[in-house]
Amino acid sequence: MTLDALITACGWVPVLVPDPVADVSGAYVSDLLSDVMAHCPDGAVLITVQNHVNTVAVCTLVGAPAIVIVHSRDIPDEMRAAALREDVALLRTTDDQFHAALKIGKALGIGKEET
Repeated sequence: MTLDALITACGWVPVLVPDPVADVSGAYVSDLLSDVMAHCPDGAVLITVQNHVNTVAVCTLVGAPAIVIVHSRDIPDEMRAAALREDVALLRTTDDQFHAALKIGKALGIGKEET
């Protein structure tokens, strides 16, 4: 699924989307950046409360095309600048981590039984 299609399906606020056709293959939920570095798969969107430049750096390392900042947290200018430099999308939502992940799962058809 493209990032743009995911944003529409989930109803999130796009703050910065350098590549709207980036491929999204899943999601990873964590607020511990060392955990993200160790376990986030390539192509997964990171769902987190961590709204700072280190989050962008970690996403660049693991190949995450976007960061979903939950609980309507502000996105600082330094984070926006880093994301623009690194081509990482920044999205905001009022959702908590759990509900944001559910929306991605539903949009990607994950969890539906195969018939």
